[in-house]
Amino acid sequence: MRRVYLVLGLICVALGFIGVFLPVLPTTPFLILAAACFARSSPRLENWLLSHPHFGPMLRDWRERGAIPRKAKLMALAGTSIGFLAFWAGSNPGPLLMAGVAILMLSGLAYVFSRPSA
Repeated sequence: MRRVYLVLGLICVALGFIGVFLPVLPTTPFLILAAACFARSSPRLENWLLSHPHFGPMLRDWRERGAIPRKAKLMALAGTSIGFLAFWAGSNPGPLLMAGVAILMLSGLAYVFSRPSA
């Protein structure tokens, strides 16, 4: 299982790295998953992530308190809003589908904003 967690962790780091450059792919959730995978497979890579100058503080805050930075919360709100507007304008959905997507997105935002701020 260690090898499986190691490969999953490396894939998550790669996806997180891609997410730095692509606004539609989130970086933080992939790095949180990578840290969890590395905790089960490679203490050296886990330490590398947790001590990273840019991502380390955010990952440690998540581990210690389940905290999400205020800037990340605002980015989630902006991204979700833009995503919903693009969905609405690009697909002309019916009222039931639009309500379903809105409820799903609002549920995600409610979770993000329910977490403590870092």
